[in-house]
Amino acid sequence: MLGRDMTTAQSTEIFSIGGDLPVHRLGYGAMQLPGQGVWGEPADRDGALRVVRAAVEQGVDFIDTADSYGPFVSEQIIAEALHPYPENLVIATKAGLTRQGPGIWTPVGRPAYLKQQAELSLRHLKVDRIDLMQLHRIDADVPLADQLGAFKELQDEGKIRHIGVSEVSVAELAAAREIVEIVSVQNLYNLTTRQSQDVLDYATAEGIAFIPWFPIATGELAAPDSPVADIARELGATPSQVALAWLLQKSPVVLPIPGTKSVDHLTENLGAARLTLSDEDMARLDALA
Repeated sequence: MLGRDMTTAQSTEIFSIGGDLPVHRLGYGAMQLPGQGVWGEPADRDGALRVVRAAVEQGVDFIDTADSYGPFVSEQIIAEALHPYPENLVIATKAGLTRQGPGIWTPVGRPAYLKQQAELSLRHLKVDRIDLMQLHRIDADVPLADQLGAFKELQDEGKIRHIGVSEVSVAELAAAREIVEIVSVQNLYNLTTRQSQDVLDYATAEGIAFIPWFPIATGELAAPDSPVADIARELGATPSQVALAWLLQKSPVVLPIPGTKSVDHLTENLGAARLTLSDEDMARLDALA
């Protein structure tokens, strides 16, 4: 199985978010660090700290989190595990979703709230400036200009470096770009869920980072007789590695952020960085949509 090289993540190409934040294209998503339902403390906090440290040890230089993961638990674990941070580490976070319990997420885009959450993220992450602040969801009850304007004010104050958006349509992404410079978009996208293909195409054409959340969703496609499993066997890889390699080869702007609480699974996921799919492999996987 691929994936025991301790700097595996750095086998991928580099993409510069916003033109000035170079990262290797296989990162780590910190959504799974809190407890069940992305709520509260993890059952094994020491294990959560270990996996975050292992990600950086294995070459990850891009970590994605959010204020709502816990809430705040994910950001706090990242800071405890890694602060003071390596010079080249880029940490992205988000604001705009509130939590009322495990598995419950409610958009709130009032400017004062977004600025408050950004200030809290600065504190919890122990940084003076957030590398990439993303609007976690658009709040339909608040003008988009007001939501992104809150981040722009913080950007002008030097507290945010770049601004991104999450779960948007092409029209919403274009509208956001009329308000502020948008350097990234984070949408659900994987082998089995491709409704954001048009957003990926737009991001590719415009050179905007596309961060697919829930990047590993092989599900039934990983059944022993599926094309995913067939390709994995042919390449001496795992279905998860094939799913991630497919994402990496779909577009040079794609930055997958697989998340896990297990160091072994982390190592397996990062092994996808050294996996090359042939044109025939890509065509077989593309046909699964």
